[in-house]
Amino acid sequence: MHCYTQKRKQVGLSSISTKNRGANAMMPEIQKILYTTDLSDNSAYAFRYAINFAKRHDAKIIILHVLEELPSSAQAMIRQYFNEEQQKKISEENIAHTMDRIGQRLKIFCDRELKDDPESMDRIESIEICKGYPANEILKKVDELECDAIVMGTHGKGIIRDTYLGNMTKKVLRRVRKPVFIIPLPKGETDITFHDS
Repeated sequence: MHCYTQKRKQVGLSSISTKNRGANAMMPEIQKILYTTDLSDNSAYAFRYAINFAKRHDAKIIILHVLEELPSSAQAMIRQYFNEEQQKKISEENIAHTMDRIGQRLKIFCDRELKDDPESMDRIESIEICKGYPANEILKKVDELECDAIVMGTHGKGIIRDTYLGNMTKKVLRRVRKPVFIIPLPKGETDITFHDS
């Protein structure tokens, strides 16, 4: 599967010292956080936690969005009407549009949430957009990018009402060997809801 990366400004982030921490000295350091987003209206609620964790641990953030593979029947139909070059162009336009959506949301988030601390946005190391199956891509990227933890949102509380996202979350949790922070996303309109124009 192809993955497209947009690097952001690199900043020098020092490691967290483990001296004089007693029992906490045995805890693994979190230096890089993988924040996964489905770009739903309230997904930025989980990003608040990603930023908070990054500030607390002096860590970097990598934003990951996975464009889910179409069913084989849909792929066959696309191949029937579009040649390989046209398919590639459509895919590239979709990725560019998604990257633009994420960029716009980051700008709005910074304006709303980080007026007094805009430097926190410098913790974002890169934006990754992959095509594939979400659970597989998350598991692959957390190792490939050497991330120490994952922050991801879920729709609903308790028993996850969204079957697809619930199944995807379970697949990640069953196979991952890194800490995962599951953030229940609020329903309805909130102060951080995004409506893409």
